[in-house]
Amino acid sequence: MLSFRHVKKSFNNHCVLDDINLHIERGHSVGLIGANGEGKTTLFKSLLNVSHIDSGEITILKQAHTRAEARLQLTFLPEHFQAPYYLNGREFLHMMLKMQQAQYHQQTIEATLKTLLFDINALDKPVRTYSKGMMQKLGLSACLCSDKPLLILDEPMSGLDPAARHALKQLLNAQKDTGKTLLFSTHLLHDIEMLCDRIIILANKRIQFYGTIPEAQNRFNASSLEQAYLHCIHSVKQHHEQH
Repeated sequence: MLSFRHVKKSFNNHCVLDDINLHIERGHSVGLIGANGEGKTTLFKSLLNVSHIDSGEITILKQAHTRAEARLQLTFLPEHFQAPYYLNGREFLHMMLKMQQAQYHQQTIEATLKTLLFDINALDKPVRTYSKGMMQKLGLSACLCSDKPLLILDEPMSGLDPAARHALKQLLNAQKDTGKTLLFSTHLLHDIEMLCDRIIILANKRIQFYGTIPEAQNRFNASSLEQAYLHCIHSVKQHHEQH
């Protein structure tokens, strides 16, 4: 479904991603974790060809990520999502689904919004009046209703209250059950445990681990995902200091 081969990315001669190698199979749900500033968003931007890589190769369904046809296979929600202020919610959804060459199915959209505890009446209000949580639900609905085989979500739980987070996890699991592939970043390890069959730990510009949660716990001699992550980060820091 998705492959990174020896990908490197720098900004102003400062290396952000170094020799990234990653292969995600169709139907997997993958959580990307790492400290702030470790390059998670840069990895997503590189995949989307918003940020050009220095070297290496990225493919989506065996097509180069630089091809628009390849990127049509995915939908993306950025970390700081903001719909155009001059649109109302319904206009935004129409625009986004048209851009993604997806059908606007009102029943599906309204069912998704209701599951996310979004007031349907707010669709006819300007998005500039929306709260952070309402804006996030609108963006998530556009992604979930696009019917793309690959979902890329940068901090999808941002701005959601506990009830909405629970609802989103139900929707994401439903996407996975239909064979969709999910890659998302989060600092909420409990959400990863509930949603993901694979995790990526990104630290010191490289992927330090990719595999299942039990594999991570075994490799880093930990009894929980949190412990495994902390042990991994500690070992990377120690190695970096020694060299």
